Amino acid sequence: MDTNTNDLWVFIETKEDGSAVKVGLELLNPGRGLADKQGGQLAAVVIGYQTAAAAESAGRLGADKIIVVDGPEYKQYRTDAYVDALYALVGKYKPASMLIGATNNGRDLGPRIACRLKTGLTADCTALDIDEENGNVAWTRPAFGGNLMATIQCPDHRPQIGTVRPGVFKKGEEKGSHAEIIYEDIHIHEKDIRTRIVEMIQDMNAEDVDLEGAEIIVSGGRGVGGPEGFDTIRAAADALGGAVGASRAAVDAGWIAHNHQVGQTGRTVAPRLYIACGISGAIQHAAGMSGADCIVAVNTNADAPIFDIADYGVVGDLFQVLPVLVDEIKRLRM
Repeated sequence: MDTNTNDLWVFIETKEDGSAVKVGLELLNPGRGLADKQGGQLAAVVIGYQTAAAAESAGRLGADKIIVVDGPEYKQYRTDAYVDALYALVGKYKPASMLIGATNNGRDLGPRIACRLKTGLTADCTALDIDEENGNVAWTRPAFGGNLMATIQCPDHRPQIGTVRPGVFKKGEEKGSHAEIIYEDIHIHEKDIRTRIVEMIQDMNAEDVDLEGAEIIVSGGRGVGGPEGFDTIRAAADALGGAVGASRAAVDAGWIAHNHQVGQTGRTVAPRLYIACGISGAIQHAAGMSGADCIVAVNTNADAPIFDIADYGVVGDLFQVLPVLVDEIKRLRM
């Protein structure tokens, strides 16, 4: 599709109550810099039902304009409705590039809209920039099982589209909103939506853990030795008011549920404090937690790669070190 603007769009995913999913608000932060480098405006695109709260949040985080599509058919995410609405918006406004959060819904929407627009898509990005020589977005993502980072460009088709993992970027500072709000009246008939949600079934065995939103995460890896080893990890996380994370090795061994996994095939997190216990620090795990403000590593192997990225490292048995470390942190916080 041809483009006649240099605008960058950020898709703001919404919840059923109309509020914004966090990753969309996070992406307004790098989106601001990319839009400025492209010489265009930063637009937040909000699709959902009763979305006033999401639009207001986007305005406070630096969007120049907010394009809103609101209707009851968008209350729950359904591919047909969202793709049709977004396709109509792109056809009218012709942005140069678009950022979409790599949530379950975003990973469904991204490739569908890219295919409809006959353009490219770079999935699961962990870094973004503009190539100064040609003005293309430089999308960086893990490749070959996370063993290297690839930077990808889409030089011949527009808009350039990428999905970005939650937690890779932090939300910007909230300010007063001066954004122009544009309401687009786009409605999709139910007969044109080929799916409907009959029932939502919650997995009662899954723990409710918000790793992306956690300020403190205590993670365990192969070094915890088994599922009982996570009792120590949980006790430390509870004492610090944090969440429990895990490496892929611990999850694959069946010691803890997958929704605790941090890394390339798990969650990307950026807490204030990340304590890695018995985790070697392979690049696949590092890709998911290297954005933490402070990383503390506890490992018996002094040569473990985790110490290369840690701010503080302790060579020792986590079952001896962690209780002492937690006691000291609690003392300092008093």
